[in-house]
Amino acid sequence: MTPHTATPPMPAPTVDALIAAVLAGEHGPLPAESVATSVFWIHHGTRLAGGDTTYLNQYVLVRLGASFGGCAFEAGEIDPAICRDSSGVPLDVLLREAPRPLRIAALDAYLSGQRPHRDAGAEPVILPAGTPEVRAAARDAAIAGLLDIEAGARVGLIGVVDPLVAAIRERGGEPLPCDFNLRATRWGDPVTTDMHEVLERADAVVATGMTLGNGSFDTVLGRCRARGIPLVVYAQSGSAVARAFLGSGVTALSAEPFPFSQFSADPTTLYRYRTAGRP
Repeated sequence: MTPHTATPPMPAPTVDALIAAVLAGEHGPLPAESVATSVFWIHHGTRLAGGDTTYLNQYVLVRLGASFGGCAFEAGEIDPAICRDSSGVPLDVLLREAPRPLRIAALDAYLSGQRPHRDAGAEPVILPAGTPEVRAAARDAAIAGLLDIEAGARVGLIGVVDPLVAAIRERGGEPLPCDFNLRATRWGDPVTTDMHEVLERADAVVATGMTLGNGSFDTVLGRCRARGIPLVVYAQSGSAVARAFLGSGVTALSAEPFPFSQFSADPTTLYRYRTAGRP
C-alpha cells in the first residue's frame, strides 16, 4: 500500500505574482496595448471635528481610459514630476519600472477596467450626503460591519483612523491599533508601529489598502493565512488589487474606488465583498 502523504499547503499569493500574471495577459489584454491616459496626485490634510489628529494623505492616481486606479504613499516617496514623466507611458512599462505606489495604481486601474466594482456582484453601500464626520462614520461602520467577531475579540487594525476604532468597539471588539505615523488614538489608546506583534495577537485583522503601496500587504496576508484568522481589507488604495486576493487570504473587502468619499459631500458608493470559508 502506498503511504499517504499530506498535501503541502499552497504558498501564499503575492502582489508581484499578480503583476506578473497581468503582464502575461492572464487577466485580460496585454498591458503593452494600453497607455496611461493621465497620472496625477493629490495631497490633502483632514482634521475631524472633536479630534486632535491631522491626517495627511498623498495619493498617486492613474487614469486608464474609462477607469481609475489609486494608491497612497508616504511623504517624499514620489516627486510631482512623476505626473509629467508617466502620463502617456505604456501600462506595461509602469507595471515593471515605476515606483511601487505607481505600480499599484496602474495595476488597480487595469483590474478596475477589466471588472468594474459596479459590475462585480459586490454589495453597494451608499454613504450619505453630509459633513466629513458623518460620511467617515458611515464609511467606517460599513467596514466594521464586515467583521464577524465575538465580544472581546482582539482586532488588529493596520492603518488607524479614529472612526474605525470606534466602530470596532461598537461591535464588541478590542482594537489593536498599528500605524507608522500615529502614536495614540483620540481616546488615548497607544498605537504601535510593530505590525508583527499585532499580527501575532489578533483574532482578526483589518488592514488598509495602503499596505499594498508600502509593501507590507504580502506579510499581512501570509500571516493571516498561516494563523487561519480573518483578514478584512478597507481599500481606497488598490481596491481592485485587494479584490484579486478574495478567497486567498482576504476574507472580506470594502472597496472604495476613486473619487474617494472625502472629496465629496454628496452620496457616494463603496462596495463590500465577502467570501465564505476560512482564510
